[in-house]
Amino acid sequence: MPLVLFLLIGAALAAQEIPAAYGKYCASCHADSARGTDRGPGLIDSRSLRSRTETQIRGIIRNGTRGGMPGFPLADAELDVLAKAVHAWNSSAFEAHPAGDQAAGRAVFEAKCLTCHMAFGKGASNGPDLSGVGKELTVRELEDTLRDPNSRKGKRNGAACPSWAFCPYDPWGVVTVKMKDGSSVRGFARSRGPHDVQLQTFDGKLKLVSGTSFVSVTAEKGSYMPAFAGTDGERRNLIAYLATLGGVGVGPLSSGVAAPAAEIARVQTPKTGEWPGYHGLPSANRHSPLAQITTANAARLKPVWSYALPHPSLQTTPLVSDGIMYVTAPNQVCALDSTTGREIWCWVKPRGDARSISGDAAKGAQRGAALLGDKVFFATDDAHLVALNRLTGALIWQIFLPTDKVGAYGSTAAPLVVGDMVVTGIAGGDSPLLGFVVAVKAATGEEVWRFRTIPRRGEKAAETWGGKAIEYGGGATWLTGSYDPQADTIYWPTGNPYPDTDGTDRGGDNLYTNCVVALDAKTGKLKWHFQFTPHDLWDWDATEPLVLVDANFKGKPRKLLLQANRNGYFYVLDRTTGEFLLGTPFVKRLTWSTGLDSKGRPQVNPAAKPTAGGTKVCPAVRGATNWYSTAYSPVTKLFYVMAVEDCNMYRAAGSWFVPYNDPANPPEKVLRALDIETGRIVWEVPQIGAPEANYSGVLSTAGGVLFYGESGGTFAAADAKTGKTLWHFPTGQAWKASPMTYSVNGKQYVSIAAGGNVMAFSLD
Repeated sequence: MPLVLFLLIGAALAAQEIPAAYGKYCASCHADSARGTDRGPGLIDSRSLRSRTETQIRGIIRNGTRGGMPGFPLADAELDVLAKAVHAWNSSAFEAHPAGDQAAGRAVFEAKCLTCHMAFGKGASNGPDLSGVGKELTVRELEDTLRDPNSRKGKRNGAACPSWAFCPYDPWGVVTVKMKDGSSVRGFARSRGPHDVQLQTFDGKLKLVSGTSFVSVTAEKGSYMPAFAGTDGERRNLIAYLATLGGVGVGPLSSGVAAPAAEIARVQTPKTGEWPGYHGLPSANRHSPLAQITTANAARLKPVWSYALPHPSLQTTPLVSDGIMYVTAPNQVCALDSTTGREIWCWVKPRGDARSISGDAAKGAQRGAALLGDKVFFATDDAHLVALNRLTGALIWQIFLPTDKVGAYGSTAAPLVVGDMVVTGIAGGDSPLLGFVVAVKAATGEEVWRFRTIPRRGEKAAETWGGKAIEYGGGATWLTGSYDPQADTIYWPTGNPYPDTDGTDRGGDNLYTNCVVALDAKTGKLKWHFQFTPHDLWDWDATEPLVLVDANFKGKPRKLLLQANRNGYFYVLDRTTGEFLLGTPFVKRLTWSTGLDSKGRPQVNPAAKPTAGGTKVCPAVRGATNWYSTAYSPVTKLFYVMAVEDCNMYRAAGSWFVPYNDPANPPEKVLRALDIETGRIVWEVPQIGAPEANYSGVLSTAGGVLFYGESGGTFAAADAKTGKTLWHFPTGQAWKASPMTYSVNGKQYVSIAAGGNVMAFSLD
């Protein structure tokens, strides 16, 4: 070890006495000097550790890292000592406050650094994001990097390598790829393996290079970044400014550049083979025009790749644009090569405190992201909406969604891109809160409008609340809505009122719970609403997909909205006016209502009201269906839904629902195809296995194939006309996600999350 480096490390370690626990538990892997060995990384001058608090470092020691260090369940006193020591060894430039003229340094930074780097959403992406560089590097590291950029080459300081991952490459190393046609491509090897390279070219694009198209990959020895060409004073001022960059805080940016019209069009009318939003199309109809996979060849489908995320029950729907796939887990977004599954970058945020997060968000429910231009949008478990750079995964802005101080909030839904806005909702309606839908500017995170699903006293619809529950009445908005660009209207499904089964303090219909609300996209003003279950006493959220289709209905072309509702009825509405056109049961076990009137209002069975001792009611609390995807095929003219035949015992308070067990008539999940003009069940496929183990939705394609997860844990392809199984693949997982499809280089793939893995399939 060079003497100077040895002295620097020694000085850093001397700043705090080395605790005995370090020698006992850590030195064998991380070395007595904390410099690291082949068994463990260095614990001094570590960028990943520098960005973490003592509490977070403590958690790493106790719990370990994914695929790396085991956890050490030590006594609290030992954990505290070790965490404090490691934190002290990584004192940042942000904490050091180096001398210099920060204003002058900022001018240098904007003139010389932002041409390659980005900070707080400004600049370019030909290098790591510098928004938090002051907390990520020491003063010495900043000085060394500016004098000799090669001193930091290979230090794994890019967003492609999360702290839990082993990085076998430098994500900002420059390579030249020689192609088989004799040409060459030069850029950053953001990720690579022996048979593929994920290359970021200098014009800001990701190029996926497969083993069938290239001959060799040659890595350049020097850093792409040149040495700082300025005076000592300019360098000192620049370091003083860089030291102030402590990361992206919570709140919108003061300015930003709106996405070009062409990028907005790519979301509203996706290119064939792309899937830029949770539903694929803003209409929420999971019907794809791809037809390479057909009823004739579906039996040839084979698994292509699998990618694991650190969550055992993924609900994500992958997105694909320009060949890059974006997948999510709780507080994690990763970009993958969609042809190989190789990771390009991951953004990870520590999980929120479950005690301050309500509902499924605290349990890890997270359903996906959204794309627009150079950004990925994502909601964290603790109700923050974030924007990430699509090339690097760097955080651009983050905002906290709630404004009311009622209850605990969480987020589970994928956002919806509408024009140059991002629209999302909130989760947690089985506890006190006030639901809302909010739209923010995609460029900055600034709020544009907010629609509240629970009116305030004195507002319109407040008269539908009799009692005090209007102060905390639920109405969560925890599923992604739909959008009609021609009508410039957003359709959003809303959740149940609170308390769930006790309506004592919420007399009336309780608007706008259990509704579809049609909102003006520019203003958020209500155009119309339709309430599926007024004064809900059974927890039947309307948070099922709202499918927008243009089709003939009763001999007349109509703009329709279709939904299979949790309450057991299939609805057809005119989406322009909200007019009720059709409502029929799509399950056979339906006892809470005797039918719908001419306006679609349910005629409630008085005997279905929850009681203190419990009342048997059908459907069950999880509904005749739930949030998982549905689809309509314009070819077969059928609507597809995974239905549930089940009942519960409903109580007015306490444990407000319990399973109802009838050995002679057990719960059953059934895949059904419905005629949208009559609601008639055209065909059905009963599922074998526990209904609660299957939250898979469906995907329809122009090839005449319907994809879905079977209750037995297999992924299946069926003939969309008949329901006949064409192919299946065993995954051994319980389903919590819905399928999607995409194409790259003329090849169609189908993807779905199974357990903790994202899987992709294509024809052999």
